[in-house]
Amino acid sequence: MKKTFPLSEVYRLLEPGPVVLLTTASAGRLNVMPMSWHLMMEFTPPLVGCVVSNGDYSFATLKQAKQCVINIPTVELAKIVVACGNTSGGSVDKFKQFRLTARPAKFVKAPLIAECYASLECKVVDVKLVTKYNFFVLEVVQAWIDPARKNPRTIHHQGEGEFMVAGRTLHLPSPKTTLGGK
Repeated sequence: MKKTFPLSEVYRLLEPGPVVLLTTASAGRLNVMPMSWHLMMEFTPPLVGCVVSNGDYSFATLKQAKQCVINIPTVELAKIVVACGNTSGGSVDKFKQFRLTARPAKFVKAPLIAECYASLECKVVDVKLVTKYNFFVLEVVQAWIDPARKNPRTIHHQGEGEFMVAGRTLHLPSPKTTLGGK
């Protein structure tokens, strides 16, 4: 039998995707922050919605620069991801502190993180919900992936220091073979 669950904990049930590392750049200063509140909104062009708290150091930079990179780490970086989330880019150079390697992006000033499995260069295309909900809509303008990494295992935040590691992949045949196609 089910029992009631605290509303303040609902986010732990719905965390949809992997924890990512959002990088931003402003006036030559780079920053990185973990983020798990994101979602795919469209396939073509690829649109991603995300929430960046206005209390986060990255918020002002993302709002002003209107570009970023979503870097997708694997379980091997889990401790660094948590450490990045427990420090502020306002007082710490996280790239230096956590020995992350910044690589230049093709279309945005924010860097790719070399240690991450994949990186998505993004431009902010809609800020209508930023004032009320801190919700940015990003368009992915370039995607990068490390083809040498087979079966990358991503981490998924479940709140209060709990993470799930992506595991086994299931292939279930479906007559619908292309994403977004009908």
